[in-house]
Amino acid sequence: MTPINFDAVWDRVAKDFKCDLNSIHGPKHWRRVEENALKISATNSAVVDVVRLFAAFHDSRRDSDSFDLAHGEHGARYAAELRGNLFDLSDAHFDLLYYACVWHTHGKLSENPTIGACWDADRLDLRRVGIMPSAELMSTELGRSLCSNQ
Repeated sequence: MTPINFDAVWDRVAKDFKCDLNSIHGPKHWRRVEENALKISATNSAVVDVVRLFAAFHDSRRDSDSFDLAHGEHGARYAAELRGNLFDLSDAHFDLLYYACVWHTHGKLSENPTIGACWDADRLDLRRVGIMPSAELMSTELGRSLCSNQ
């Protein structure tokens, strides 16, 4: 499989983002999620390509910064549209990305290291909206530890 050109993915997703690029759910947030996800994936067996793509797609289809439980599913469908053109993943890895995007706002935990890394990476950036992340809502050991240390 061809390596993913993450710069091209980020450029396209940012170009297609409907909100202001300085949105609290925009590219700066996505980059912090990516940074968190890479830290977590270095400590567990998470699939790095999946957590990086999650960072780019999870909030990419928001229409606004308002409450929107469907935005994760919209981001997952958007990733499906670009799969095979802008990036490629195996079916198993794409299924992880899709699931992680769809369910990231529903307060779930996951024992799957990749899904857990995705969700924890996003939740660790809740401070940007005035919410302190809770260790009880983290799926990974590092996610719980980072909540306790910040």
